[in-house]
Amino acid sequence: MLEDKSVATLIQKLEEMGKRQSELETLIQDPQVISNLPRYRSILVELGGLKHPVALLREWRELVSREAGAKSILAQETDEDMLALGREELSALEPKRLSLLHQIKETLVGDDKDSNRGAIVEIRAGVGGDEAALFAGDLFRMYQRYAERQGWKVEPLEGSSSDAGGFKEVIFSVSGEGVFRKLRYESGGHRVQRVPETEAQGRIHTSAATVAVLPEVEEVEININPSDIKMDTYRAGGPGGQNVNKTSSAVRLTYEPLGIIVQCQDESSQHKNRAKAMRVLAARIYEKITSEQKAARDKSRKSQIGSGDRSERIRTYNFPQDRVTDHRINESFHNIESILDGNIEPLIQKMREHDVAQRLKEL
Repeated sequence: MLEDKSVATLIQKLEEMGKRQSELETLIQDPQVISNLPRYRSILVELGGLKHPVALLREWRELVSREAGAKSILAQETDEDMLALGREELSALEPKRLSLLHQIKETLVGDDKDSNRGAIVEIRAGVGGDEAALFAGDLFRMYQRYAERQGWKVEPLEGSSSDAGGFKEVIFSVSGEGVFRKLRYESGGHRVQRVPETEAQGRIHTSAATVAVLPEVEEVEININPSDIKMDTYRAGGPGGQNVNKTSSAVRLTYEPLGIIVQCQDESSQHKNRAKAMRVLAARIYEKITSEQKAARDKSRKSQIGSGDRSERIRTYNFPQDRVTDHRINESFHNIESILDGNIEPLIQKMREHDVAQRLKEL
């Protein structure tokens, strides 16, 4: 069990979060805030992230009150029946205290202000040609299926398909409760080992894809100056028949202070393409700023997605051995078809437990 001083520090953090919740609940009733939709949404996201910690604080207060009552009985009573009742109460509360402290530690150490946000997910085919693009498509479907199981919403933002199927690149948003809390652990290089359908000799090929998971933010949260954004339009290419090239509906945005470039051509409307591109741009700017602020603890986007080389990996999907190995925790999981069908909760939970344990050591 944590020392009393450490427990007091954790409870103090919960108290601060309770005060912040009260401030936000007052603020969200302000007519000026209500009329400012981006700010209103931002406050709702922050409130959503405070809901669970504040609930834990209420549980802790109730437990402490019950413990105090039981200790008072032991200190003041002389009746054996009452003393037995007090001892029984304290004994029953001890496992609840340990369980609640575990939940508090996991919540405070494992979460941050971005945990309850939605996410922008970018998947890119790496080494492996057509097979890498097919694998990128497999990962996209895996996250789609996982999102369905979690009750989340997936919205494609941009994609570049390969001739053999799959994706050279696909970008999509995921919205729902606690999306970034879970998907953040998917950032990095993913490697697959299997026999491609086109392999006549039955040889195992190794291919790679990279995944970057960025917290989705409102533009107002990072104060993007419109004059810092250069917009270019061009005619969309790819599937879509003759109409696809008739108008300059595709959009390329360049955020000049950081040199970040985003393009989108999925929609037939230039306005819709710009809106989608802005969502991705805001997420990349926010991630860049926060990764620099927390460089000692967090990885930057560049190290998240790596170069796509086979050697830069966080996870390997080995089809011949029906095994998925997460190299960060050196643990393997079987039934690869089920995992690629979206059953990745056990993998994410194991990684989250490892992350919490590491952060607790630092704490």
